[in-house]
Amino acid sequence: MRPEPMDPAVSAVLADYEARAQREQEIWSARSADENLRRRDEMLLPVGRAAGMLMNLLIKEGEARRILEVGSSYGYSTTWLAEAARAIGGKVISLELQAAKTQYAYTQLERAALADFVEFRVDDALASLRQLPGPFDFVLIDLWKDLYVPVFELLHRKLSPGAIVVADNMLFPEEFRAEARAYQQRVRAAAGMSSVLLAVGNGLEVSRYQ
Repeated sequence: MRPEPMDPAVSAVLADYEARAQREQEIWSARSADENLRRRDEMLLPVGRAAGMLMNLLIKEGEARRILEVGSSYGYSTTWLAEAARAIGGKVISLELQAAKTQYAYTQLERAALADFVEFRVDDALASLRQLPGPFDFVLIDLWKDLYVPVFELLHRKLSPGAIVVADNMLFPEEFRAEARAYQQRVRAAAGMSSVLLAVGNGLEVSRYQ
């Protein structure tokens, strides 16, 4: 079955994000590693179109209406999740530490007519997760890599049967490989979880709660 074409307003927002990401990649390549590290919060660092499309499809096909995003950043992946939520009558809860990033994301969601399908929570991700009751049908984990394991520890008991958990940056950037391996080991050892690494975008660990 062929996917339905994307709403033009959503396509326009995603295209703007991707154009910004391309410009930023050129800047990133020209700067030193130290400067990039200092200024990484200014960058989109998005999951990319292939990963966005895959998550969008997983949500729609699985009718995963209770969606959690751990790490909104500037809202690129939020847009993919929200478009899927709108299609199936779901809702995204998106967690982000920096209010300025959330405001940027909200503005883009308004442009795409998707703002009604996202609830932002601005706080430390672990603090927010402790307060959220769940259950969740789909989760994207995409924040600082040393938080992946602590995030999963809080999420595991809040997953619904059949829930999908996607963790980004499992292969790239290479400097986070140690944290990625630690997360993979933890999620694959967790009760009721089956997991696979996909070479999509920057590498996705896609896990299902049985």
